Amino acid sequence: MPTKSNPIYEQVEGRNPVLEALRGPRKVLQVYIARGIERKGVVAEIISESGRGGVSVHEVSRERLAEIAETTAPQGIVARVSTYRYAELEDIIHAESDNPPLVFALDGVEDPRNLGSLLRVADAVAANGAIVTKRRSAQVTAAVAKASAGAVEHLRVARVANMERTLARLKEEGLWVVGAEAEGGVPYWKLDLTGPLVLVLGSEGKGLGRLVKERCDFLAKLPMLGRVSSLNVATAAAVLAYEAVRQRGSIG
Repeated sequence: MPTKSNPIYEQVEGRNPVLEALRGPRKVLQVYIARGIERKGVVAEIISESGRGGVSVHEVSRERLAEIAETTAPQGIVARVSTYRYAELEDIIHAESDNPPLVFALDGVEDPRNLGSLLRVADAVAANGAIVTKRRSAQVTAAVAKASAGAVEHLRVARVANMERTLARLKEEGLWVVGAEAEGGVPYWKLDLTGPLVLVLGSEGKGLGRLVKERCDFLAKLPMLGRVSSLNVATAAAVLAYEAVRQRGSIG
């Protein structure tokens, strides 16, 4: 019998996340649509993709959809899908790319919305993948998939037992490790981000752990010119990642 710790399916909720689940590698089992929802735009695409994939679409009351949903605002759409399949670290290290490797290493990011936003950034810059820890870190859930706007369906995400050892392994593979640091470090635009790169982002409250920080080749500082002392972790990731993309000439 399925249990919460060993489910036979997971859920994806929200219009874009469900659409991307239908387009991604996971098997979509059923789609639930709130009765009375306008069948145009993304909703029409969901229905069309479901038809092409032989996925059944069930119309239910809004009350029933709210009972099914795991998030608070599913936008009238819920899909039941096969469980998320995490990548192996080797898949990320050896992923094919036209540019030098770019990997996100997420050290203790516990908020599902932040994790989803980080995965959305990683997908936006065509990163090789993202690495999270098995403990003291958010995992891929309906809330993460929704916050990622469906990007999680197309991005390699690996889980590791120990981030410090993983960073050491990545360095052995020739990747440079750059950690985002609120205080200290080098202004990010002064760093050479053109080579094989791991961007390390720390937890929302504590930032990078001491041992993880020691594994970094460089610490990148994002100067704060206003009164607030730090940026949201996903915002910091976007700044660093797009600076790497700019330096590599991947955008005009």
